[in-house]
Amino acid sequence: MKKIILIVLGVIVASALVAVFVYKQQSGYTKVLTAKVGKQDLATIVSGTGQIKPKTYVNVGATSFGRITRLMVKEGDHVKRGEVLATVESVQPEANVEAQKASIAAAKTDIASYTAAEKTAEANVEHARADLEQKKLDWERAQSLYQAGIVAKSEYDAKKAAYDTDVATLAQAVAGLNQAKAQTDSARGHLGTQMATLRYNEDALSKTISIAPFDGIVTNLPVREGETVVVGIQNAEGSTLMTLADMSVITAEVKVDETDIVNIQLGQPAEVTVDALPGKTYKGHVTLVGDQALLRSTGVATSQSTTGTEEAKDFKVVVTLDASAAELRPGLSTTAKITTAQKSSVLSLPIQALTTFTPQAANSGNVEAASMSSSNAKTKPVQGVYIVQKDAHGKQRAKFVPVTTGITGATDIEVLSGLAEGQEVVTGPYKTLRGLKDGALLKRDTTKPVTPAGNA
Repeated sequence: MKKIILIVLGVIVASALVAVFVYKQQSGYTKVLTAKVGKQDLATIVSGTGQIKPKTYVNVGATSFGRITRLMVKEGDHVKRGEVLATVESVQPEANVEAQKASIAAAKTDIASYTAAEKTAEANVEHARADLEQKKLDWERAQSLYQAGIVAKSEYDAKKAAYDTDVATLAQAVAGLNQAKAQTDSARGHLGTQMATLRYNEDALSKTISIAPFDGIVTNLPVREGETVVVGIQNAEGSTLMTLADMSVITAEVKVDETDIVNIQLGQPAEVTVDALPGKTYKGHVTLVGDQALLRSTGVATSQSTTGTEEAKDFKVVVTLDASAAELRPGLSTTAKITTAQKSSVLSLPIQALTTFTPQAANSGNVEAASMSSSNAKTKPVQGVYIVQKDAHGKQRAKFVPVTTGITGATDIEVLSGLAEGQEVVTGPYKTLRGLKDGALLKRDTTKPVTPAGNA
């Protein structure tokens, strides 16, 4: 029994000695996570959420007062240009058209009658002119004979009276012809008025039929068959039959945070995803960047807001899809990821490795930082990273290196200066990195991070 107790005590003492040795070996070391600086493709992405909207849509309004007799479509239907959408009762417009057509037919008959009378008047003029010519010759002959004393004065007077009578008859015939022409012209003028009235009535009749102005989809149908519609103000109740959207050109209208809007420009590529269609991505490009800030809480432009409170703001950005998609519907919630910058094979490091270093807090181990501190006690913090570097004894120590950065990707950032490919930098943990000192002893943490059960 004593032997067993001695063996157990020996094991405990040995374990304690090993633990003390390990502790002494690890005392003064900081466990850190590290990563290598390397080259990769980087892209800066700005995200915005919004909804799918057609580039062109129109509210098909009522153009005639009356009851809807037929409604040819329902919400969600695809329609073609020129297709009949709805009809409104048209008894009175049809009657007006038929009555006007009858009036025009009667007017044309009157014109034919006046034209015939005009021809008769022309014949009368020709007849009177011929008689006048004959009477003129008879009178001139009578003048010669009378002067020669061959005919009596009574015969001479008779020839003169006959000539004067035919002059009056010709004038009367000419007047009759002018009157006939005037009646014909008047009838033609009345016919023109009636033709214009017919076009007006036919237009009123055509407005009882609503036609699709373009190929599209019915997105809103606020009326039903049998309801009465009126010609009124746009979007007023009873004046809008339906809303038609042209889905040949589809846009995603999203809101982008005010801090990101300065990086967005026209023509930048974008990827659009729709919440209702998981797994599908649509390519597009930026076609509009709003210049009005919108209050995030209300969506009202700041220029129209009467409140003076400060709050987060967004800007409207429109992304036009490169190709139409039949499965998309107006109003679907969407997310647009806009690529504002992109570079290939650039030196980069993990974003979490970046930290700041205040030179005035430098210790004697960093001569460069110390000299900066002595020259200006109020020097601003310097952005950089801690690299893993061996000292003269072969131990791993942290060394702060200022770094100039470029574009930012999802998890990495471009390195413009300060580092070389293959260098090892400290990436975490976050608390450790923020409290790390220049020249601190390092030990790589090889413990695998715990993966949450939901992400296994």
